[in-house]
Amino acid sequence: MLKLVDFSAVIFDMDGLVLDTESTYSIAWQQAASVMGYAFSAEFCLSMSGLHYQDIELKLLDTCGGEFDLQAFNRLSGECWREHVTRHGINIKHGFTDLMKLLNQQNVPYCLATNSRTLNALECLELAGLNGVFSTIVTRDHVQRGKPEPDIFLHAATLLQVDINRCLVLEDSHAGIIAASKAGAVSVLIPSTAQVNPLTIELCDLMVADLAQLAGVIG
Repeated sequence: MLKLVDFSAVIFDMDGLVLDTESTYSIAWQQAASVMGYAFSAEFCLSMSGLHYQDIELKLLDTCGGEFDLQAFNRLSGECWREHVTRHGINIKHGFTDLMKLLNQQNVPYCLATNSRTLNALECLELAGLNGVFSTIVTRDHVQRGKPEPDIFLHAATLLQVDINRCLVLEDSHAGIIAASKAGAVSVLIPSTAQVNPLTIELCDLMVADLAQLAGVIG
């Protein structure tokens, strides 16, 4: 069983892991698609969880056809998203406070490593009331390739001055677990969807229901 004392640092994903942003993106995508005459299911939106925006755009074109207006969709979905989160905020995932208390008690370094752009990541953290919680934040802007490539996690380990093999990576998405596996980190899967890809389960080192359960397991 994994124990926190066996690791030198913990690397958090953001969307769907620390913050419940996946649901806000799904709402915005569905609203924007509806305005444009398309219907996106919740399952389709969740299938884009953890992907870099360029991969999301490719998935949209593959699903909707080459005539799909990405520029209009990005503008509309952005407007819908901002309206929703301004009104409702962004929820923090269950157990985050418990796990952070454990890390701070044991003086374990940690950072955030996300496929989001820097401005978007900082905005989401602010909307969730987590300004200043992560002193080290690695985003898609800092690396050549996003998840599912390992660059983001490797860069995070470098900034933490810890060997990636001594890092515990916390992820909710298939793309994130693949990236952690490629990087050589030990990974924990905390799914943000009811349906989980069997390959994701096979690749991760541990799967738990939420961050609270993880704190109880590794503490």
